Amino acid sequence: MKLATVAHEGRTTAAVLDGDRWRALPADDLSTLLAVTAPDRVAGLAGAELPGATPVLPLPSPRKVVCCGLNYADHITEMGRELPKHPTLFAKFADTLTGPEDDLTLPHGLDVDWEAELTVVVGAELRSADRDTAERAIAGYTVANDISVRDWQKRTLQWFQGKAWDRTTPLGPVVVTPDELDPVAGVEVICRVNGVERQRGNTRTLVFDAADLLAYISTFTVLRPGDLVLTGTPGGVGSGMTPPVRLADGDLVETEIPGIGTLRNRLRLTDSRS
Repeated sequence: MKLATVAHEGRTTAAVLDGDRWRALPADDLSTLLAVTAPDRVAGLAGAELPGATPVLPLPSPRKVVCCGLNYADHITEMGRELPKHPTLFAKFADTLTGPEDDLTLPHGLDVDWEAELTVVVGAELRSADRDTAERAIAGYTVANDISVRDWQKRTLQWFQGKAWDRTTPLGPVVVTPDELDPVAGVEVICRVNGVERQRGNTRTLVFDAADLLAYISTFTVLRPGDLVLTGTPGGVGSGMTPPVRLADGDLVETEIPGIGTLRNRLRLTDSRS
């Protein structure tokens, strides 16, 4: 099952894909729907068809956005680190999220990098969950790119200030339920910049998979329906190249996970942000 928040006739609504057409669900967006509806009940709520509907940011108001860094063996190596014994976690705000085809606007002069990621959508409340409970609580998976401002990230040992710029983490275009996608079996995570492939990893090589991360995080903070966990990026980031590469004004970043879809976001560097 594929779920989304779609734009239709001047408003947004949660929706489910029925064949090649979107059908309305009874909420303005998926964040609102998942807060009150169990994922296994969603299909039975499908209503009217929505001709011409377009997917937008699927989950605009998660309570928590938790990210795992250094979770693919190849990316860990290119960043000059050892395999971790515990997940390396940091948080974002909902303000960092933006839609699957939105421009990414940042000031000139920043060292901007790409990080393609599989994202887990939480579907049930989790507190101190074991792995099996965490796995059953997964509502689905979507695509994100943890666009990173490296010069700000490297100012201190804490990464937060390089990861939390407003409207710089594209997400979507849809959420795919676990019956249709199995990251443990392996899905590819791909990033292209101006049509040139820069990243291609497989979730089989994750050090900590989706269920591991949800269980671990739920030990110290509750996770609720609609919360997001970004699982990390594979090798091939710009800062790991010799010499390092940064994104430039006008660059098109495409982030793809087959079975979910593709984000297409263009970087706009300006004198100020609005």
